[in-house]
Amino acid sequence: MPNMDKWIELVKAKMSDLNITQEILAERLGMSQGGVGHWLKKRRQPSIEDMNRVLQALGLEFLEVAMVIRETEASEDDELSLTQKYNPYFRYPVSDWRETGHVRDGELPVYGERRFELSDYHAREGAFWLRVEGDAMTAPSGLSIGEDMLILVDPNVEAIPGKLVIARWPSSASATFRKLVEEGGQRYLVPLNPTYPKMLFTDDCRMIGVVVQATFKF
Repeated sequence: MPNMDKWIELVKAKMSDLNITQEILAERLGMSQGGVGHWLKKRRQPSIEDMNRVLQALGLEFLEVAMVIRETEASEDDELSLTQKYNPYFRYPVSDWRETGHVRDGELPVYGERRFELSDYHAREGAFWLRVEGDAMTAPSGLSIGEDMLILVDPNVEAIPGKLVIARWPSSASATFRKLVEEGGQRYLVPLNPTYPKMLFTDDCRMIGVVVQATFKF
């Protein structure tokens, strides 16, 4: 379930911006003012469908169900614009695994029509989505990122041990999604699925970026 405090803050900010009262919002939703008030005061928990109905009535984007795998770049001292604070959605392109080798050489190449997906993660620049292929990162327990999930990759986040990363060897046609682990002073790319082997991270292996969010769209 999306964070209620964040949703309430966003709804109240948009209502204030549009000068919309609870009565007006309730009328748009075809429900009582008291029902809207219960949601905004956290007396009752709306469903994702109801949360999306409220956002739509205020001219905002729909929510999506997302796993909590996030990297926070902004510190408490950073000043965010009202758009960044109250509208948590940013637009990033959906890339192809074979395109990822170009992300630090300039713009991603465009093959056909470019798709975009939204995220509440605010990257400085260059972030992109990838759709997971295969089950190498599907774990029997704990953190597991299955096939067809979307992962958001930020090339500007430092790849340190413990992070989920996208890397690429010169001999490979496409990138690899693994967890970066350090053992005995040596770094490895380790799958979450124990049936796959870990790989030695060598000097010729290029780090593309760090996975900062994973989303399963329903």
